[in-house]
Amino acid sequence: QFRLVVSGGGLVQPGGALILSCEASGAAFDYLTYGWFRQARGKEREGVNCISVSDEIEIADSVKGRFTISKDHAKNTVFLQMTNLKLEDTGIYYCAEDSDFYNYCENVEAPFDHWGQGTQVTVSA
Repeated sequence: QFRLVVSGGGLVQPGGALILSCEASGAAFDYLTYGWFRQARGKEREGVNCISVSDEIEIADSVKGRFTISKDHAKNTVFLQMTNLKLEDTGIYYCAEDSDFYNYCENVEAPFDHWGQGTQVTVSA
């Protein structure tokens, strides 16, 4: 049974930084693709970053140069480091897991079948 525990959201001023964490349960962490998605109020959920088993990364154009995804295998945790945050980065951020082994990385929802609870990120002056 999977479990994804997300932490690290909060309120930050424009230009600030936050780090989100997603701790995955189970023994398959090293073989799976993980992604971060976000949903702003009134908008559809969108892919932000994803990282595959081979550390292939896909980054949304809107966050290139500002957001970084990484993994800590010892802690079964995926991180989303967010810098130079903008007002438009506000939303609920979700961590997701693709349970198919060795799948490629793509910032679309379809391959991801396990989802953690969302965490609110609010960028406001």
